[in-house]
Amino acid sequence: MTYSTSSPSRAHRTRSPSTRPRCTTRAPNASSSIHRSDSPRNRASTCSATGCCPSCAARDTDRRHWPVPDHEIGIGLAGSLLPQTYRDIARRAEDAGFDAITVFGDLMFSPPALVLHTMAEVTRSIRLGVAAYTPWTQHPVEIAGQIAYLDLMSSGRAFYGVVRGAWMDKLALDQSDALAAVEDTVAIVSALLAGNGSGHVGKVYSMSPNTRLHFEPHRPRVPLLIGSWSPRLARIAGRLADELQAGGCANPAMVKVLADMAGTTGGRPGICLNAIAVVDEDRKAARAAARTAVAPYFDVVARFDPTVTVDPELQERVHRYCAAGDFTQAGRLIPDDLLGLFAFSGTPADVAEHAASILDAGAQRVEFDTPFGLTPESGIALLCDEVIGRIRAHL
Repeated sequence: MTYSTSSPSRAHRTRSPSTRPRCTTRAPNASSSIHRSDSPRNRASTCSATGCCPSCAARDTDRRHWPVPDHEIGIGLAGSLLPQTYRDIARRAEDAGFDAITVFGDLMFSPPALVLHTMAEVTRSIRLGVAAYTPWTQHPVEIAGQIAYLDLMSSGRAFYGVVRGAWMDKLALDQSDALAAVEDTVAIVSALLAGNGSGHVGKVYSMSPNTRLHFEPHRPRVPLLIGSWSPRLARIAGRLADELQAGGCANPAMVKVLADMAGTTGGRPGICLNAIAVVDEDRKAARAAARTAVAPYFDVVARFDPTVTVDPELQERVHRYCAAGDFTQAGRLIPDDLLGLFAFSGTPADVAEHAASILDAGAQRVEFDTPFGLTPESGIALLCDEVIGRIRAHL
């Protein structure tokens, strides 16, 4: 599939690499199973980026958060890896120039905030986000505490997401008041971070006045992402969020759809698309692996893309195989034209061109999600060594 890299609005957007300072101060690294190049930045012993980390704080005590560039390139992870692998990936991604890492809050994976704590200890500049919390499995006060602490650990690099949540049927949870639950969650987290004791009276969650965290947050406000394909929740994101994200989406046409649903003005909320990525020099093998990886997400979100018509019979067959846990067979049913709307797959050139088309369509961030490649290590290596450079060159 060919992805257009032109856009009517392209001339009106700044086309520059990330301007976020890149810290070169880092404690000696533990041995890594993922190769890292011996770049001048890695060899530097002192940091030249103003105020970017605790060791620079004396030079810029007023800096409380990281600027977000016009366009971000990120990676997303499910919490199913070993702690050392997370450290290795975080170091590798930061050194390659990725702007953000998100860790998913999908049911039964490792808790995302804990994974990001691991990453915060070995990075100095990359933004770290939980994408995302659901109000049904975490109370808002717990979300506030976790995010406030992550923001402390990362010196102001945290952001967090709130979503309605998928696969909640496995827990027999009633999600009938999902929109109210999301709004209540955002209100309570915001009040606790601000420390204003305002309390909140909500439909699903409430909090008494003068309820405060017993530690000082790094910032009184942490950037908020709301994840949804829903027009109603997108409108809420338009009022409350810094970003609106469509998870499992690699369709450039959805950028404008989401912006229109949110009522985006002045670039806020920024639009983020993230989807599984499988990059390998063997295009055929990459796409076969991507089909298996994308099947459970295709089963959940394909019906919500208004720019494409999915055969109901195909959707039902994919659903049956996914329900039985046979994601390989489910993925084999997904044709090439649909695969390219819900996943990044192919050679480094294929994946870079696809991602660039999403940024050209006006997205603030494009995000590559696990499994990355035929193995996580090979995929991360290609994303860092070949894909991100091609995207930056295009921008």
